[in-house]
Order: sequence, then C-alpha cells, then structure tokens
Amino acid sequence: MAQEQLIYDFKSSENPEDWTIVNDGVMGGLSTSSINLNAEGHAVFLGNISLKNNGGFSSVRHFTNISDVGDYKYINLKVRGNPSTYQFRLKKKRGDYYSYVNTFEVTPTWKTMKLEISEFYPTYRGRSLDLPNFEAMSIEEVTFLIGNKVVEEFKLEIDKIFLSN
Repeated sequence: MAQEQLIYDFKSSENPEDWTIVNDGVMGGLSTSSINLNAEGHAVFLGNISLKNNGGFSSVRHFTNISDVGDYKYINLKVRGNPSTYQFRLKKKRGDYYSYVNTFEVTPTWKTMKLEISEFYPTYRGRSLDLPNFEAMSIEEVTFLIGNKVVEEFKLEIDKIFLSN
C-alpha cells in the first residue's frame, strides 16, 4: 500500500490557472475572490465575502483524476491564512450535483490538516443529503470553499494537497 499520493503541489510546474473561481455570483451574490501564486510559490486564495443579494460564499475548484483513493485514509492540506473555517470538498465524478465535505480551521502558521476521507459527508447547496459518506475509489474534483454566513475578508495560502495513510 502506498504511503502518499500527491493531488496538487503549487511549488511544482503546476499553476493557479488550473483552478477555477466559483463565487456566489452564480446565484446573484456579490462576494469576490482570486487565486494567484506568491513569491514563495504558494497559491493565495483571497477575497471578500458579502451577504448581499443572498450571497455568502467563495470557492476555487480543480478538476483532477485521482484513482486508488481507497488505498488511503486521509486527505492532507498544507495551509495557512487568516483564522477562519473553510470547507474542503470532493466529487467522485465531475458531473455529480453534490459534493462530499469536511471542514477545517486555518491559522496564521503553516499546518498540515489531516482530514479523514471516510468523514467527508454529502451535501448539496449547504444541505446534508441522506447518502453514505465518501467511499469512492476516485476523485475527479477538489474544492476549497469559505461560506461562514458572515461578512469577512479571507486569505488562504495553499502549499500542497496529498493523500496518506
């Protein structure tokens, strides 16, 4: 059984253009965000959350093709930023209408968040679904989302994302 599998490392040749911003503007909201690389080669996802027009979230997603997920127990996120709660979301198929979600707290110092894959629960538009937790063998989409029902400025620095045991 493999010890680790990389999902994304911003310090490699990959770049933030591989990621797509999806804000609450898709529903009429006014939140804004962007993703760029800083001088150290980390992704910086930052913006402002607005509650106007029934808004309240910003996200950035990446399409991937990770197989053999069942060989691993954790998804690890090496991150730091303004203290806040974020969601990390998975989709086993790009076309799925729902995501599997787990939350994590960000601090100003670098930390590797170790999220147990079996604890990712299914949601659609903020509502839990009566489906089993994540148990797929593949991941086709990963997303960082902030939406804490408060007006806030946010900044999340991302170094890498990987699977481990």
